[in-house]
Amino acid sequence: MTDSAIRFGIIGHKGRMGKAIAKAIEQAGHVLQVGVDEGGNPGPLASQCDVLVDFSAPTALKTNLDAAKVAGIPIVIGTTGLDDEHFQMIEEASQMLPLLQTGNTSLGVNLLCHIAHKVAETLDTSWDIEILEMHHRDKVDAPSGTARQLGTAVSEGRGIALGENSEVGRSGPDSKRAPGAIGFASLRGGTAAGDHSVIFAGNEERIVLSHSAEDRSIFARGAVKAAEWLIGKQPGLYSMNDVLGL
Repeated sequence: MTDSAIRFGIIGHKGRMGKAIAKAIEQAGHVLQVGVDEGGNPGPLASQCDVLVDFSAPTALKTNLDAAKVAGIPIVIGTTGLDDEHFQMIEEASQMLPLLQTGNTSLGVNLLCHIAHKVAETLDTSWDIEILEMHHRDKVDAPSGTARQLGTAVSEGRGIALGENSEVGRSGPDSKRAPGAIGFASLRGGTAAGDHSVIFAGNEERIVLSHSAEDRSIFARGAVKAAEWLIGKQPGLYSMNDVLGL
């Protein structure tokens, strides 16, 4: 521990990601000050921390945001499976504190999103877009938060709304893709940490942009880097693009 060590609070610290983040915190020379798990409330302990990192569950989001607001500290939200109501909570909380929300803390994945946005912006609508992802057998949400993040990147590049133009898990005899749709396919099995591909399929040619996570430590290191960057920032809603300077 040094004078510059950051005191972290991890929400969900006994989960796979929580354990990986705890290790990354130690490797970076910081301190795991507080660990909170399912059903726990970080509120009474948050004031002991310099930053909170939340990789828990959508149902705990309001409690975790309230804890950060009361303590007056930044929070990194890496929880996936969020819906419109959760994003509204995040937007409101960001008016009071520095908040970074992302579906994936990997620096490589966020660079992939940036590149995919540029490609979608450049190509016309004769190119179909499909997003393929694979995760371990125990992952509960599909498509993954990362797949949705990639979908948002390409839909913004194309200038369309993702919600109105996405096709998820096609099935049945009438499953022809709609013109201009962004398709999602989710695979689950084994211990895959996370593989994602964005496929731009044109006439007689394809562009495939891919990222493979070999170990969840890449997400943990990214989460620590995001937290380091977020400390001292003004209240607002930030993303990994800000961390990367994109």
